[in-house]
Amino acid sequence: MKRKRERRTESRKRLCSSGNVYSGDTFLQITDQLYFALLHQKVKSSPDRHCFCIDEELSYENFYADFGPLNLAMLYRFCCKLKKKLKSCAHAKKKIVFYTCGDRKKQANAAYLIGSFAVIHLQKTPEEAYNLLVSQKTLYLPFRDASFGACMYNLNILDCLRAVQKALEFGWLNFKQFDLEEYEHYERAENGDFNWIVPGKFLAFSSPHPKSKIENGYPLHAPEAYFPYFQKHSVSTIVRLNKKLYEAKRFTEQGFTHHDLFFLDGSTPNDSILDRFLQICEGAQGVIAVHCKAGLGRTGTLIGCYLMKHFRLTAAEAIAWIRICRPGSVIGPQQNYVHEKQWSLWSEGDLFRQRVVDQENGSSKTKTVSGILTGVEEISINGSIRRDSLRKTSKSDSIRRKYNLQQVNVKVAETKEEEELGLLLGLTAPLVTPSLNPELLFCADEIPLVYSWDYY
Repeated sequence: MKRKRERRTESRKRLCSSGNVYSGDTFLQITDQLYFALLHQKVKSSPDRHCFCIDEELSYENFYADFGPLNLAMLYRFCCKLKKKLKSCAHAKKKIVFYTCGDRKKQANAAYLIGSFAVIHLQKTPEEAYNLLVSQKTLYLPFRDASFGACMYNLNILDCLRAVQKALEFGWLNFKQFDLEEYEHYERAENGDFNWIVPGKFLAFSSPHPKSKIENGYPLHAPEAYFPYFQKHSVSTIVRLNKKLYEAKRFTEQGFTHHDLFFLDGSTPNDSILDRFLQICEGAQGVIAVHCKAGLGRTGTLIGCYLMKHFRLTAAEAIAWIRICRPGSVIGPQQNYVHEKQWSLWSEGDLFRQRVVDQENGSSKTKTVSGILTGVEEISINGSIRRDSLRKTSKSDSIRRKYNLQQVNVKVAETKEEEELGLLLGLTAPLVTPSLNPELLFCADEIPLVYSWDYY
């Protein structure tokens, strides 16, 4: 019996020998019936294969030097098209070949589409899907931000596939309920220029203006233009990040809460702005609608930070998902800022979830102290730790399973504020901060802090 890899190779050879194929063309097998091809020119279907291309049909509308990834509506359209072809009785005995014959930018978007299809509909992991797309001949161009000049941050296809997987896991992406008409209507500037980033939690939009009008050919909208949609979809809070273009009372008089957190266009927020934004979002009862001038750079940056803290997305996953929902988001140095904030926000999120679980279990400070003393009892006179005690915790097994607890590194608190926060949460003096090394380390006082929350 031939190995699977040998069968795949022979199948690709038979496909390549069926005409109109050049030596530099690449065929990659996705399933027994489905192929992805990088070709030099368009090919026609034959009796034994059905070929199709979307290079012209689904095209990215760039701002500046950006070229992808294609937005959520285009991903939905592609998945519907491919599913229909795979289910067609007319193609039941044919090979389905999705191909691109465009430049490297078109190739990257085509690979992102077929890879996302494999994650969404073929139940592949992002890594499995990506491995199907690569060979010795393929090297995909990484996506970049919507700016001029040299690219400061590369966003790879695998980052996008992982973002799609996370969106599926958290329920942000559900094509069975996706409203294509609504997405394409409201993303247009004349209809409001807004997109959902996290359904039921975050909506990103461009800044309202004093009155609705057309200025230099571009439609501007007064706050009142947003009221019907916002009220229908439970928007409770407006966060403005740009300079004042309208009176906040126009929102507050309609029952919305309004916050101003200004920082310069194209720049990154200071710690006080970031902390305040997170506090606002954590305390809001309804949907938070966030805007800067265009609703792209500053807006995407702060929403991305929230996603890292509360859903443990990597910086690349957060940026990728926000751009899939709202192309052009997170620009220039904001990309590196989000990347640099990843570990600290993961740590803050771990502490936040720890506090929530403690509250749910009705744990008191007395119980925390008792847990600390229990840990002390496990330390022998010579300072060694009994290995059979590492799994002990004051939390029940059901809570561990619910939040998927795992071991992480910790470091000693470096400031008085960190120390006080650690004591408040029952973590003894140190403040938990994950490191790149997943092995268990101990705090300065040798009391083991065994668990953190992991949302992967």
